[in-house]
Amino acid sequence: MNRLFLSIAMLLITALPVSAETLRGMVKAVHDGDTVVLVGRGTGRVTVRLYGVDAPETRKPDSPGQPFGSQAKRVLMFKVLGKEVTAEVQDRDQYGRAVGVLLLAGRDINAEMVAEGMAWAYRQFLNGPYASRYIALEEQSRRQRRGLWRDPNPQPPWEFRSRQKRRR
Repeated sequence: MNRLFLSIAMLLITALPVSAETLRGMVKAVHDGDTVVLVGRGTGRVTVRLYGVDAPETRKPDSPGQPFGSQAKRVLMFKVLGKEVTAEVQDRDQYGRAVGVLLLAGRDINAEMVAEGMAWAYRQFLNGPYASRYIALEEQSRRQRRGLWRDPNPQPPWEFRSRQKRRR
């Protein structure tokens, strides 16, 4: 009986979803509207890309940037720079960055960026419970013409990046 119980318990434990890594720290830098740098005890310095959102590109030495790119960066800076946050890591990207949901006092900062029209719901990389929420927030933001949705035909960042690569 004990073996049967143990076998069932092990099966249930392995079937449960693996919890995401959680990082805690102070936001020391904001690179753009969807990327921050956290510094914390035990985590060191970690670059975190906001999961499920894609903000307009900011101007860089080799790229002109997009409309609302600098505004998105400023909004994110105002929200989190110098503040203690939690990042619920969902993945790691090709550059080694943690990709996570940024939480400040229980607030989903990723969702706020979409709701305020400072980022798109990044459908290509969204799944689970965040997908329906972020997409609904984007649709509401579009209807209310918030942020980047004031532009009659905003260019998604993934299209902008693709065009910039072809020009090089």
